[in-house]
Amino acid sequence: MPGRNHLYIPGPTNIPDSVLSAMHVPSEDHRSPNFPKLVTPLLENLKKVFRTEKGQCFIFPATGTAGWEIAITNTLSPGDKVLAYRFGQFTHLWIDLAKRLQMDVEFHEVPWGEGVPLDHLESRLKEDKNHDIKAVLICHNETATGVTSDLPGVRKALDSANHPALFFVDGVSAIGSLEYRHDDWGVDVGLAGTQKGFMLPAGLALLAFSQKALATREHAKCPRAFLDIHDHMVHNPGGYFPYTPAVPMLYGLKKAIELLLEEGMDNVYARHARLAEGVRRAVGGWGLQMCAKDPKFYSNSVTAIVVPEGFDARDVMHYAYHRYNLSLGAGLSEVLGKVFRIGHLGDLNELMLTSAIVGSEMAMLDAGIQVTPGSGIAAASEYWRQTAAPLAARA
Repeated sequence: MPGRNHLYIPGPTNIPDSVLSAMHVPSEDHRSPNFPKLVTPLLENLKKVFRTEKGQCFIFPATGTAGWEIAITNTLSPGDKVLAYRFGQFTHLWIDLAKRLQMDVEFHEVPWGEGVPLDHLESRLKEDKNHDIKAVLICHNETATGVTSDLPGVRKALDSANHPALFFVDGVSAIGSLEYRHDDWGVDVGLAGTQKGFMLPAGLALLAFSQKALATREHAKCPRAFLDIHDHMVHNPGGYFPYTPAVPMLYGLKKAIELLLEEGMDNVYARHARLAEGVRRAVGGWGLQMCAKDPKFYSNSVTAIVVPEGFDARDVMHYAYHRYNLSLGAGLSEVLGKVFRIGHLGDLNELMLTSAIVGSEMAMLDAGIQVTPGSGIAAASEYWRQTAAPLAARA
């Protein structure tokens, strides 16, 4: 099919040309005297994206799923109780992984379309007088439903209960896109993957550990080898890794972080919020609903759109891909066939995102969903036009 594929799934995301170019490097000696010139500033700049000065960052040749395992196995022991909430496919998978690692997982079902129930969390922590709960597993942004949870609210619940549990955050589809402040919010382990807000292929797990989390490592009894942060703590200060790293990915990560920091993290957050609101205006223009049930849960990195009763969202995706070369995110598990998703994170601007809105609208019409042609893009474009940064008059 002529033209490019328009990729609007919530990860992998579009890769900037400058990042692609940065990864086009010849093989090199990862133990050479020059290699620390890449690694040392890279680890320091990664801390700026996680917004941590007190913590320590780690880079593993892995994915966000490995990040879940790194967080748990380096801080906890088999049989430790962890608290989690299940409100989407990725919260479900993290819970499943914790069970496989022999954690005593206490999880509570939350309707898909909602996020972490802060009142319940605080109440449960206050009930835990003996502090049996050793960690809370919080998904910042549930990609399957387009729901974002309130991380400052989680920290407030922990503090109000005076509970010492570790605070783990899955920020795979959030960090680098949505506001995240590791130190200010008292996160103990935050984790991300490179294929979303970091605008890279999948292949690196990125983590930040607080000093509290690092201190628990000596007592953690979970078996670990390749995913042990201890080996990184030995080698990273010298600018090296304990095994052969994914060198081209490191060069790509270096460039991607430079782009984020050049834009400014607060500006990155604001850009994502504004683009996301345009998509939400489009959904309203179509007369449809989002999977997220309340504005306080709306995600600025992905919107899950509910198709009307009697229709299958997979048909929308089918027409979008085969007729218009547009890749949309599928509904997963409990929302399979009920929603399609527009990812709006990473290297993105208004005109790029218009293709996702226009293509989705055409695909819905092809699938028999009666939306008014042009209604979605009219609502989105008018919002973006009205909120665009002012320009000086042309000379």
